[in-house]
Amino acid sequence: MSEFDIITHYFSSLGAGENVRLSVGDDAAALRVDDGFELLVSTDTSAAGVHFPEDLFPEDIAYKAVAAAASDLAAMGASPLGMTLAISLPEHDSLWLHGFSQGLASASRDFNLPLIGGDTTRGLLSMTLTVMGQCPEGQKLLRSGARPTDLVCVSGSLGDSTFGLSMLQGNERGLDIDFEDQEYLLSRFSRPASRIELGERLRAQATSCIDISDGLLADATHIANASGCKLVIDSALIPLSTELVASVGRARAIELALTGGEDFELLFTLPESVSVPDHCTVIGFAEAGEGVLCDGVLKRGGYDHFH
Repeated sequence: MSEFDIITHYFSSLGAGENVRLSVGDDAAALRVDDGFELLVSTDTSAAGVHFPEDLFPEDIAYKAVAAAASDLAAMGASPLGMTLAISLPEHDSLWLHGFSQGLASASRDFNLPLIGGDTTRGLLSMTLTVMGQCPEGQKLLRSGARPTDLVCVSGSLGDSTFGLSMLQGNERGLDIDFEDQEYLLSRFSRPASRIELGERLRAQATSCIDISDGLLADATHIANASGCKLVIDSALIPLSTELVASVGRARAIELALTGGEDFELLFTLPESVSVPDHCTVIGFAEAGEGVLCDGVLKRGGYDHFH
């Protein structure tokens, strides 16, 4: 099967969308941006052995890659428009490609991201997703707007994804973990949520926002540095899933929540006068200064590809 046959057979049916004017088949796609909106673009690469185990189901590899890219749109408050996929494959494997296309279709539907173009090459397994979204002019969320007295908030629960990956890598075999808890924690790694609707709601409310991809401490540091203020976090307030606490205990769950990556929840700051959205938790506040203070200690942590 040729490169063009792979595109036609597995990917060309996923390109329809409300704002898509031209999809797969020409040298470039065309998207319509609504009047009064601006275009936001983000690129995210997923590589085998770095972002996912090579033996992860192809359905999950595709879904996770799209969710990770879509999370960047959520962090900016953008509404999805479309995505492109550049995939590198070591060989043509029809069963693997079928599973991958099924996961891609699920994620495309769940995150409202039609596949409007891309590229297919031979090489080590990796994929690069470029996602495009739109936001009313002047309302995109940035990392740089946090101010002293703002509340520091997170969505969902933290730490689940890192532990799910650790289970997949066989590092937790000595633990007695309930089967349903295992399934939940594995799904938090392989089928993460992307908080698109929350990001859209935060446009006119949050003073800063970022998605938690490198770990709470690392991403809080990004907001603190960009905003020129200090974020103060109380680890006792960090939301944890009952499944994670039941599996590893509260102390390790907190450590995973602070330093583990790829939760893809939103970390944001709100003025005190703004109501905290449902399913979100206040974990601290901003004040004058610099860096991130957690339980009274200046902290740095999280995932870095080059350290």
